[in-house]
This record gives sequence, C-alpha cells and structure tokens, in this order.
Amino acid sequence: MFPKGIPISKRLFDLFLTIPGLALISPLLLFVAIIILLRQGRPIFFRQERPGYRNKLFVLYKFRTMTEEIDQEGCYLPDESRLTKLGRLLRSRSIDELPELYNVLRGEMSLVGPRPLLVQYLDRYSENQIRRHEVLPGITGWAQINGRNAITWEDKFNYDVWYVDNWSLWLDMKILALTVRKVIWREGINQEGHATAEEFMGNQE
Repeated sequence: MFPKGIPISKRLFDLFLTIPGLALISPLLLFVAIIILLRQGRPIFFRQERPGYRNKLFVLYKFRTMTEEIDQEGCYLPDESRLTKLGRLLRSRSIDELPELYNVLRGEMSLVGPRPLLVQYLDRYSENQIRRHEVLPGITGWAQINGRNAITWEDKFNYDVWYVDNWSLWLDMKILALTVRKVIWREGINQEGHATAEEFMGNQE
C-alpha cells in the first residue's frame, strides 16, 4: 500500500528503518504483549479508527493501557481513572506506541508526521489546521519534540502545518534523533491536570 502524493523517498526511508527495527524489537513486543495479557487480560491491543492522509480512515494499533470501565450511563470513565499502573509505565517510555510500526509497514503511517488524532476532530479544525492531513500521520512529529502533550492544541497544529510546509528527509532524521532524547528524559508526556491530553473542542472565537 503506497498512497499517491507521498514522496517515494519518504516511504523508502520508513521501510529502511522499520523492517530491521521490527526484527530487532520483536522480543520486546512479545514480552510486553505477554505482560499485558497476564496483568490486564484481553484485549492486548488498542484499536481505533483514525483519520490519516487526506482524511482517509485507518485502524490504529497500540498496546492497551486503559481498562474498559464505564459509568452507570454506559460512558467510559475519565482517562485518569482507567489508566493502569502498567499502562502508565508503557506510556512513560512510549512503548505503547510501538505497534504503530505495523501501520507504517502498511503505508497508513510514517515514522514522522503529525500524530493521528480522533475522527471527531475533523469537523473542529480550522481551514489551516486541517492541512496537517496533507502528509501521512506519524509515530512522532515536529509537535512531539516541541512539547508533545504539554503544549496547547493551537501550538501543536502550528507545528504540524509547519512540518507539512518544510518536510525533508533531513528534518525527519532530526525529529527521530530528538524523539529518542525526549523518550529517555520522559518530557511532555502529560498535559498538566490530565492523564494524557485534554480533548480538542475546536477553535474558540
């Protein structure tokens, strides 16, 4: 699967790193899957439709970090209530994101690009913000190395659109290198007062 309009050099770069990378970390993936199964039960993976390149929907894969607990009205409890101790650990090291390498192999994602967000956000973007979907979504991106969940939505989208306008393989290499540093130092994982990031409700007039 190779979306038209995506530079072939970017696709080859993704495959060049992803294929040997998956072979290298496969023991870790298996270990994490077994631990999740033993500690949290099934399902091992979190699957959810997300909008990708040109708003086309695809199924995102991550390791499951939350319970399925709901309230009396059948709605999920807040993230901070459902996030497990194991899930918190996996998120702190971004290990929960590793199954997204499967999405990269399928051509639905890239190693670097704007993060794939929720489907309901599509109607909430401004005309400029939705330009983030002019490239493949990524496991990491320009916004992630400039604050991740600790910055505002407006800043995130500004960084995403900047990436769209300034993409190059050298930029992707720089972002990947800086991502390793962010993961090691565990920077920007959570937004203040939230277990992950608050919901994007649209642009306030």
